Parts: sequence; C-alpha cells; structure tokens
Amino acid sequence: MASLLTEVDMAEREWDRNWEEGEGATRKVGSRRQWGYLAWVLAIAGFAALHALHLRADFPNGSPWVFDWAKYTDEGWYGNGAVRAHLFGSWYAAGDFNPAAAVPAWPFLEWLLFFATGVKVEAARGLAVACFAVSVVLSYLLVRSGGSRWTALAAVTLAVTSPFLYCFSRLAILEPLETTLTLAALNAAVRLPRMKRREVGAAGVGLLLALAALTKTTAVFLVPAAIWAIWVGLRNERRVALRCALTAVSATGIVYGLWVAWVVRLGLLGDYKYYFFVNNYPKPAGVLWPVTALWWSIHGLLWVDHSVVFLAGGMVLGAGVAWRTKWGRGLWRAPVFGASILAVAGFVLFMTVQNHPQPRYFAVPAFFCYFVAAMGAEGLLRLKGWRRAPGWVAIAAIVGSAGVHGVRTIGYAFHPEYTFVNAAEELTQYIDGHPNGRRMLVSISGDEIALVTGLPGLCDDFGTMDLPSKLAKYQPGWYASWNDIDAGTLEDLHAHYSLEEAATFRAFDDPDRNELVLFKLHPLPGGLERDGQKQNLREALPGDKIEVPVE
Repeated sequence: MASLLTEVDMAEREWDRNWEEGEGATRKVGSRRQWGYLAWVLAIAGFAALHALHLRADFPNGSPWVFDWAKYTDEGWYGNGAVRAHLFGSWYAAGDFNPAAAVPAWPFLEWLLFFATGVKVEAARGLAVACFAVSVVLSYLLVRSGGSRWTALAAVTLAVTSPFLYCFSRLAILEPLETTLTLAALNAAVRLPRMKRREVGAAGVGLLLALAALTKTTAVFLVPAAIWAIWVGLRNERRVALRCALTAVSATGIVYGLWVAWVVRLGLLGDYKYYFFVNNYPKPAGVLWPVTALWWSIHGLLWVDHSVVFLAGGMVLGAGVAWRTKWGRGLWRAPVFGASILAVAGFVLFMTVQNHPQPRYFAVPAFFCYFVAAMGAEGLLRLKGWRRAPGWVAIAAIVGSAGVHGVRTIGYAFHPEYTFVNAAEELTQYIDGHPNGRRMLVSISGDEIALVTGLPGLCDDFGTMDLPSKLAKYQPGWYASWNDIDAGTLEDLHAHYSLEEAATFRAFDDPDRNELVLFKLHPLPGGLERDGQKQNLREALPGDKIEVPVE
C-alpha cells in the first residue's frame, strides 16, 4: 500500500509539474502575442502621428494626385464662412461662393476652433487630422465588431500607412469629417442588436448620417450601407430590422429637411441651390455616356491603392461566386462586409452620375476597400487545408502594400515643402507694400489665400452673382491667376478694369498651376467703350500689361 501511495504521489507530482510547464508555456506564448500586438499598435500610432507633422506644409509635390484641385481651392472655399466670420465680421459674402448654406458642418467646427487658435491654416488642418485619428479608432471598432483583433489592426494599418490618405487627410477639406461621421453611424448600426432601445439607436444612426450629409452631400450615397448593416445585424428579427431601418432613414430625412427649411427661412436658398449647380459637370458624349463615366469612376479607385483595391475587388467577386460556401456565407452574414461594399459602390455610383472623378472624393471609400480586403483574408484563413492558401496570398499582399506605402508616407512626412504658403505670404506682403485701392484679391485661390494669410478674397469663378456685378459691388484692387488668364475671366475683368501684371510667385508642381501671377486692377472710365468703339474684351487692351498667355 505504501508503495502504491508513493507511486500515486509521484505521478501526481509529475502531472502537476507537466501542467505547470504547459501553463507556463501557454502563458509565455500569450505574453509574446500581447507584446506583438502592443508593438503593432505602437507602429500604427506612430504612422498616425506622422499626419500631424508640418501641418503648414504643402500638399506633397511629386505625388500621383498632382492635379487635384483641392490643394489650392477647397480648404479656403469650404471654410470661408468661418474665416470671414472671424476676420471680417460676417460669414456671408453676398454674390460670392457661400457653400456653408449647403454644407455647414465643417465651417461650423472651424468657426468654433478659431475662437481658441485664431484663423490659421495649421489649426484647420489639425482639425482634419483629428478627424482622421478618430476615424482610425472607429475603423478598428467597426471591423472588430465582427472580426478578429488582427483583422481590425490589418485594416487600420493599411489606412495609416496609405500615402493617399496621408495627403488628403491633412487637408482641411470635407472628406475627413464625412468619413468620421459615416464610420460612427456604421458603428452604431452594427451594435443595434445589443441595444435595449433599438429604435432610439437607429434614430442616432440617422442623425449621424444627416450630419455626414451636412458635411458633404455625397454622404447620401452612403445611406444604403447603413441600412444594410442594420438589416443584416437584425436579420433574425425582421420586423425590428424594418422598424430600425425606417427610423434611421426618417431621422436622416427629418434632420436634413429641417436644415433646408431653415436655409429657406434665412433667404439662402439661392446659395444652397448654387452649390449643386456648380457641381453639375458635363457628361461624356453619346447615349452610352454612363458606361464611360462608370469606367472612369471604377478606374478612379486605383488612385487609392493598386494592389489592395484589386485584392478587395477579388474578395467581392469571390464571395459573390462562392456565396454558398462557408467562406462566402460567413462574409455576407457579416454586416460590415456588405456595408463596406455598398459604401464603395455608392461612391462609384455618385462619381458616375457626377462624371467628376477627382482623387479626393475617394478618400472616403478608401477605408472600406481596406475593410473588405482584411475581412476577406481572415475568412480565407479560417478554412482548412490547402483552401487557406489564398488567404496567405492575401496577407502577403496586405503586408507588402503596407510596407511599400509606409515608406512613401514616411518620405512625404519628413520632406515637407512650403511653396504655396510662402507664395501666399509673399503675395500678401506685396499687396500690403504696394497699396492699390481696396485690399481685396479676386482669384480662384482667393479663399485659400485668405485662410493662410487673412487677405480678403473673392472667387473669380464661382458665385451667385456674375463676376462683372461682383467686381462693381466689392471694387477689389487685385487679381491673381495660375500661369495664364482665362479669356472669359479677362472679358469680365475688362468690364471695369485694365490689368497690370505685377509679380509672379512659384508654387506647387502641377505644370498647369505652378506660377501664381498677381495683377493690379486699374479702374477703367467709360465702361465697355474704348475710343468710341466696342473692343474685344477677351484680348489684352492697349492699357493692359499682361505677359502671361490669354487662353
């Protein structure tokens, strides 16, 4: 008996020792994994922090998006209400471009911010970077709601290392806030099943979507993505899902409708309608123009990323073909996957209808392309045997893309250039040093320069009042153009002024817009009559001093 007890005691001790060693090994592996995740999160945070460096610097020169208009117009245009309110006493300039009547959310936030910082381009861009940082967190939470931790981190890694998003998330434009509000709405939508008062939560989704639409009206095309997330998340409770979807859509419509009603009451309907008028672009020739526009819209996604966009497209096609398989069913039952596809499709549809594919528009769907790629890879890796191989190929593509793009982003971050802000400051200093009537500049970049230097500006291209009438009302002293003068603009200027080319300031890298040319405006007596004869006002007049081409 003693011998048996001794053997049992020895066996128990051996078992305990093996268990403790196994537990220790498990703990050791778990510890390593936690340290790995911590390092990954720190790397993500480091790349996100790069966006906040050198906020005064130009949009990176030498980028594939050199021709995007936003870098010399949009920051000023869409924040001009906040700039005017702080510098000149009123957010509204009658007859000029007043987009805040249609998209008030961003200028309102800038207006609040400028109370603390003053009117500074760095502050406005810092607000955009803050929106990007919040979007990164919301992206993680959204993907994590139905996926693993590494999947969410992979999607976020693609976002923070993207040179495309680096360039456009640092501009004080509408897309960063639109992205943040959309991701917030989707986070709320996918969590409705966990809420006790789901209709109240759905109303919150609708409110966030309305705010996104009041940031930029393209958010209307993201509403189907939110409805999908609600419907799939509550698919086992169809009546509840229907009530929540209707509640969200109704809340969006009511909030947006209240804003429009207020715009009408304030007498700003003309400015509201004008915002949509100027964003109505000509369509391609022929009855098949939608096909041409659709092709260019889909092609525009490649501005975001070549490898991952193709990977995301492959995931969508694969999930569509294999919808009956475990992998396909798993993806389609995930609210985030289908919502991401609809978000991208919504923007492609908008770009097709609008026929205005500018790179900045794709800053919103870029996030959703990353979600689709990461979630598709996770689904493939959950398969068994050789069927996991495509998942490892997808992971390799994600890692390679993040690595290559991360290097480019670091290059942009540590090689800032200041050509435009310097040109704006030099132009303002020249005007202040050479008084010429009213200290006001007319230019396509007038609002942008106002944001940088505080110089009063008017837009020569957009406005509810035609340019000759606007010139007569405000009587500016200066005009600036890029590289040449548009013949139609020259005709409008000649209704009241002759032009004297005064100075040229180099800025940016676009060969069509790398010289900012400043002109003095000299009032012309006699209106359109010159020596008793009506002259061709689309050409230089005898009193003009113009050296740049008239196009």
